[in-house]
Amino acid sequence: MSLFGLGSKNQRTFRPKKNAPSGNKGVQLKKHIDATLGNGNLRDAVRLPPGEDLNEWMAVNTVDFFNQVNILYGTLTEFCTPSTCPTMTAGSKFEYRWADGVQIKKPIEVSAPKYVEYLMDWIEVQLDDESIFPQKLGTPFPKKFRDVVKTIFKRLFRVYAHIYHTHFQKIVSLKEEAHLNTCFKHFTLFTCEFKLIDKAELAPLIDLIESIVTVC
Repeated sequence: MSLFGLGSKNQRTFRPKKNAPSGNKGVQLKKHIDATLGNGNLRDAVRLPPGEDLNEWMAVNTVDFFNQVNILYGTLTEFCTPSTCPTMTAGSKFEYRWADGVQIKKPIEVSAPKYVEYLMDWIEVQLDDESIFPQKLGTPFPKKFRDVVKTIFKRLFRVYAHIYHTHFQKIVSLKEEAHLNTCFKHFTLFTCEFKLIDKAELAPLIDLIESIVTVC
């Protein structure tokens, strides 16, 4: 079983898993990620491999983190419902409203599962857009690429924040807390390595984050 694999009883995703960007480079980088994760050193796993393109590294990892959150949330869909989670929150101080700037321009209040559904739909649109995430080797990345990646990671963080604040006891009862913590540590190390999330956005889980990294 891989480091981020769940037991067969919980092997359910909220969305079908996405594959790494096609082309030899994406496949090679994905193999590098899997190899370094297999060694158990998450700090090594997040660092840009020598000689590799930063944007290609971010693209492959963005797909990987999307899949990780997808699997994690998939274990909670029967517990995270519109009745149990009528708003998307991270504790009592933080509430997240949804807007994608296209179909929903003004932020709206939605239930947690609806927020995650909107989010996963939106991320899939970004990942499938070859003008943002090029599929062919050598195709240049757009100037807005890093901004899109930062928005994806900011919003994926909100799913982690909701899970920890609202569903952690259920995660413990499923005996998946070690898996959750490892996934979040990997996510945190990557976002801090490349400064992908503003510190103010990290407030709901700042104590946990500061136990993982001293400076982010």
